[in-house]
Amino acid sequence: MTDGPTLGVRDLSVHYGRVQAVRRATLEVRPGEIVALLGANGAGKSTLLRAVAGLQAPTEGEVRWGEERLDGLPAHAVARRGLALVPEGRQMLASMTVRDNLLLGAYMAHSGSLGALLGPVGRVRRGDLMRERLEGVYRTFPRLAERERQAAGSLSGGEQQMLAIGRALMSAPRLLLLDEPSIGLAPNLVREILALLAGLRDEGLTILLVEQDARAALRIADRGYVMETGRIVADGAARELLASDRLRRAYLGMV
Repeated sequence: MTDGPTLGVRDLSVHYGRVQAVRRATLEVRPGEIVALLGANGAGKSTLLRAVAGLQAPTEGEVRWGEERLDGLPAHAVARRGLALVPEGRQMLASMTVRDNLLLGAYMAHSGSLGALLGPVGRVRRGDLMRERLEGVYRTFPRLAERERQAAGSLSGGEQQMLAIGRALMSAPRLLLLDEPSIGLAPNLVREILALLAGLRDEGLTILLVEQDARAALRIADRGYVMETGRIVADGAARELLASDRLRRAYLGMV
């Protein structure tokens, strides 16, 4: 098992006005594993993920990263602690090049703090660090290296999703939060993206994956949680969730 903090969500509730989107949800993500958060559209999965990332304030409960509480922290402070969100819809800057989108990911995560950490020689060392991280992303996603001078908006859907993940990796995260990475992709591209995520897990990265395609997600996940109307209604090892006829039919949309 990879060393590192455990993400712990305890009795978390989130409201949008009078609407309760998440109801006392509890889950954990241990170091070096992929945990899939599953359920139908509107179950509360993305809202829970946004609360973990600091983009949505919970109304009760807590989010812990190791011994530190994250609930109440703004998103940039959560990112500085090593959590990186790949949002639904990718949210890249279409007119910027692939390379510049990737570099922006590192800048946004550190928000100016990196130079201070590196001291008076920060500018040179920061450049070296960015090159190292770019090379790492290009090794993971060779197609991005081939297209680094292209505008991000000219990429295919699968390549745009690779770019969104690569941008998050530029911050050297300890926990990767992914919101519906398969949306809008052909089945072969879904398999490719998920295989790449499994490879990142095998290299030691911890991943919390929100996904509607339950079968595909559970094939790479170590464990899973199932949400329905804001509540976590089931959890277990991925192979157990896949093998349960009741869960497959009632909650996962699988027969």
